[in-house]
Amino acid sequence: MLIDSHAHLDMDEFDADRDQVIKRARTGGIARIITIGIDLNSSMKAIEIAKKYDFIYATVGYHPHNAKEAGVRDLEKLAALASEGEVVAWGEIGLDFFRRHSPPERQVKAFELQLDMAYELGLPVIIHDRDAHEELLRILKSRKRQYQGVIHCFSGDYDLAMALIEMGFHISFPGTVTYKNAVDIQSAASRIPLERLLVETDCPYLTPVPFRGKRNEPLYVKHTSEKIAQLRHLDFQQFAEATSANTLRLFSLPDSL
Repeated sequence: MLIDSHAHLDMDEFDADRDQVIKRARTGGIARIITIGIDLNSSMKAIEIAKKYDFIYATVGYHPHNAKEAGVRDLEKLAALASEGEVVAWGEIGLDFFRRHSPPERQVKAFELQLDMAYELGLPVIIHDRDAHEELLRILKSRKRQYQGVIHCFSGDYDLAMALIEMGFHISFPGTVTYKNAVDIQSAASRIPLERLLVETDCPYLTPVPFRGKRNEPLYVKHTSEKIAQLRHLDFQQFAEATSANTLRLFSLPDSL
């Protein structure tokens, strides 16, 4: 059993063959998929997809790219959507100081608001962090709380991963761990405690080797898992069972359907 803990099935790249993509994943051994909201409309679409498939779950949130659009009323609407039975987390939220599609100050404000809303609702958080490690740590430490959630698409080193794990977070690795130049990411994936490790595709992005350059899809989480199992010198089935158990526990998913 494998779980894709972070997919974007609502995106336009899947409009032509979404059902087939999902069927391939299911028949290929992907037992659960969590499809991620990145703004109000995306979150609603994620829930619609999750309602259609009993093995798919949804999240709600405003991605840092969309932070400039995250008004108070929009966040209140997300909070209302969070009561839907298919919603298992708040995210994708966080900071992206690389692309800066939203001004950094707007990103910080939206991130802090959503961290607190998720905490009040008792939902785990899914955090995006790109070129913003120091600011991320500052914000998280300022709240002086133990967190429930995951740093998705981890791009830091082992020391950063362990600092976040000490705060309560899990660490999730996408297809980038299969890339030859991903030395720091591979080191972190090979060394962090197994009970805090998740796998994901972040599809349609970050396609793993051997399909790099093509559209990513949930089925390909197998290749990411195989790479990390190899790095950790673990049997693949043992690794798959462990990371699936981590995901079920973090997001309070049922053990069986």
